[in-house]
Amino acid sequence: MHKTYFRHLYHPELKEPILVEGLPGFGNVGKIAARLLIEFAQAKLFTELYSPSLPDYVIVNKNGICHAPRYEFYASSTGKTHLIILTGDAQPSIDDIGAHYRLCGEILDFVEEHGCKFLVTMGGVPMPHPAGEVYVAATSSKRAIEIMEKGAAIYGEGKIMGATGLLLGLAKSRGLEGACLLSATTGLKADREAAFSVFKFLMKMLGTDVGKVSKGKLKNNQ
Repeated sequence: MHKTYFRHLYHPELKEPILVEGLPGFGNVGKIAARLLIEFAQAKLFTELYSPSLPDYVIVNKNGICHAPRYEFYASSTGKTHLIILTGDAQPSIDDIGAHYRLCGEILDFVEEHGCKFLVTMGGVPMPHPAGEVYVAATSSKRAIEIMEKGAAIYGEGKIMGATGLLLGLAKSRGLEGACLLSATTGLKADREAAFSVFKFLMKMLGTDVGKVSKGKLKNNQ
């Protein structure tokens, strides 16, 4: 494989969908939050992405079946909001900066073809003593303040690593809008508590009532 390959399973009918990204990272917060969203929204897998930018190993399931590392795009709507949910097995090596830029650019090309104009990335931010805090960074001060007023704190004077940050930065350069939601985590293990905090805040941000949904009612996605 010499270039990124998109394997299309079906073509969803979407109207100006919001891209929601959750990939492996600190505490696996983004990936777990994305899986919670996929389950809650009953999203359906519509495209798989395979790329030489991803690591050189295979993922093996509990039945001994393997597949190359991939990203997965799911489609759903919560109320009147259409979503493309991006999750996956891994990110490019931290040392391969070019791979991160290429892959994020290809992802943005893909979602723009589906009419996406706004995106939300999700991840964890390392804190020694996390207490459920959710932080926001955005492509504009207006957007950041709007989200802060819903209960998040501004994430200032820091860095957001990997696709969680780079997708947002590259989107802004294309004239797209977006925000990053970060939940405090020690980052030492898969942090389901932090992921659930991001998931609940995202639902609040999208104007969707999750009612009495609790962590126990959703599968233990890691």
